Amino acid sequence: MSVSGTTSGDGAKGRSGGPGSAAWELLRPAVAAPARSRGRALRSALREAVRSGRLAPGTRLPSSRDLAGDLGVSRGLVTEAYEQLTAEGYLRSDRGAGTWVGGAARAARPAARDRAPRRPGPGIDFLPGTPDLSLFPRAGWATAYRAVLAEVPHGALGYPDPGGLPRLRTALAGLLARRRGVVADPQRLVVCSGVAQALTLLGLVLHARGERAVGVEDPGSPPHGALFAATGVRAVPLPVDGEGVALGPLAASGVRCVVTTPAHQFPLGIAYSARRRADLLEWARAVDGLVVEDDYDGDFRYDRSPVGALQGLDPEHVLYTGSVSKSLAPGLRLGWLLAPERLVDALVERKRTMDLGNPAADQEVLARFVESGAYDRQLRRCGRAYRERRDALVGAVREGFPGARVTGISAGLHVIAALPGRFGPEARFLGRAEAAAVAVRPLSSYAEHASSVPDDGAVRLVFGYAHLPPARIVDGVRRLAAAVGAADGA
Repeated sequence: MSVSGTTSGDGAKGRSGGPGSAAWELLRPAVAAPARSRGRALRSALREAVRSGRLAPGTRLPSSRDLAGDLGVSRGLVTEAYEQLTAEGYLRSDRGAGTWVGGAARAARPAARDRAPRRPGPGIDFLPGTPDLSLFPRAGWATAYRAVLAEVPHGALGYPDPGGLPRLRTALAGLLARRRGVVADPQRLVVCSGVAQALTLLGLVLHARGERAVGVEDPGSPPHGALFAATGVRAVPLPVDGEGVALGPLAASGVRCVVTTPAHQFPLGIAYSARRRADLLEWARAVDGLVVEDDYDGDFRYDRSPVGALQGLDPEHVLYTGSVSKSLAPGLRLGWLLAPERLVDALVERKRTMDLGNPAADQEVLARFVESGAYDRQLRRCGRAYRERRDALVGAVREGFPGARVTGISAGLHVIAALPGRFGPEARFLGRAEAAAVAVRPLSSYAEHASSVPDDGAVRLVFGYAHLPPARIVDGVRRLAAAVGAADGA
């Protein structure tokens, strides 16, 4: 039989340009499958041929007898495949007129793209926001996972408490009270997929209660405003001075909620002063408002013990949030929020409707990690590594760019370097950095308003360093200095 002709064994006329023998080559691996799965494989192959366009809409198919003979299978196998795909809409069958490819299916889309954030190519990047993922405790995490899978009862793998497993909430409450000085009632703690989901949940709750605006730091973390915007709540940029978010603009803005990073402000790197922390809480009490404390980099302090969380001063007016993204890995998508009592039930209900809770096994593993002391050991290990890298960066910047002022060095995973005006202007500097295959971000890229960044001619850069080994940090700064210095004839 010819499968490329315009008629089938049924004797009916077909559309010119039939399927062609090449299309049936797609079916041959299917009929070579084991007898038990041959019918399923044939149906799958026919579907794929239609989806991919190899069998175009309107194409006349051979009779079941002819196709079975061509493929060397039983007629019943082909008949069953035709009937099944006709029922699904891939084919259509006209009594006495044969079987045709239907028009419902469309060509398959290309393979899924990877949309994960990617660092620049082969050069050296100082973009902030990523820890050293090679420090992730693979062996310890794997051991904890095996233990969890071996020990937890079957029922523990059902739908979890949407607010988080009680075991994990209890373990995190103890950890946060001990390390960050929070008032940590496990009943007020909600396990979520990082700070991003915590802010999204809050935005949804605030919107449902009639709030339409929140304050965010300027300069500040770009995701904060975008996350609230996605919930219908507008972000109002508020300037940050040397002590924290400025109280005058905050009071004048009319908002009743403000998002802050008081332990190590992103990106300026300052710690909120004691006076500003007190004034901020007085504002929240006066307007019956809420301060959101994103504890960005709160665990990493190099000159003394970490500054205690703002939440510990007034847990009824501060919503505290953090995650393991910097201490373990962002890909785990594990974080938490501690909320004022009046918001807890609404936040848990939003979490339930959003995703029914975080994966139970992952929560069990983190709980075990915290309870065993492994998480504290991980924090100490990361702290030693990041302090060494911070020292390497500060030394390299001061050597490569004489007169540079480096600030924000006492905590966190990034610093601010203000380079003398002779290395500017900023656009020219960034162009030379790109030509030297060194990726850096200017402080201005984190500001909504130009007035939020000093206009004194200095080139202000945000240097992230946690993901780079010391030797590469030094090499990157030297490469950058050479490119800029050479162009200036220095």
